[in-house]
Amino acid sequence: MRRPFAAFALSALALSTPGLAQLPARAQAEPQKVLESTSTGLNLAAVQAKVAQGDAAAAAGKLNEAKADYDQALEAASYLVSAYRGLSGAFRGLNARIPREMDQKGREATELQANIELRLAALLRRMNQPQVAVPLLVRVVQRMSPTSPQGQKAYQSLLELGFVSTPYSAAGAAPAGQ
Repeated sequence: MRRPFAAFALSALALSTPGLAQLPARAQAEPQKVLESTSTGLNLAAVQAKVAQGDAAAAAGKLNEAKADYDQALEAASYLVSAYRGLSGAFRGLNARIPREMDQKGREATELQANIELRLAALLRRMNQPQVAVPLLVRVVQRMSPTSPQGQKAYQSLLELGFVSTPYSAAGAAPAGQ
């Protein structure tokens, strides 16, 4: 089964290199970093560009289009988190610079993933599908921790939806009598 992002990445790759066959032989031999493209590559910038498309669609009231963009961005961010984690583990003990780089990229991808889930949850609430938003919000709290800004925002949304009933204050002090 082909996943939507795989089709997105493959079509983006095909679109980003249409004239490859027409390049001189010397230019074809040079390494190409087609995945570094900020709009169609397989990287954080391309995922952020897809999120921006979703934001624009949501602002224009095209909710289904926005959901599709956010879903694609979330799938890509999830893939990047997994890929960076896998590469980090493969190079542990062999070269310290590579795991450090992959860990940093993985943290950035994880934060982007949480931000996409928050956008998607807000969109689902707007589409009157709050029950579908709940698992996304729970994942944000788990992934980012309740003390992070994203975790606090996700928990607040869960409180607003009535999924949880105990307010959380990051200050850490429990209210008197508890």
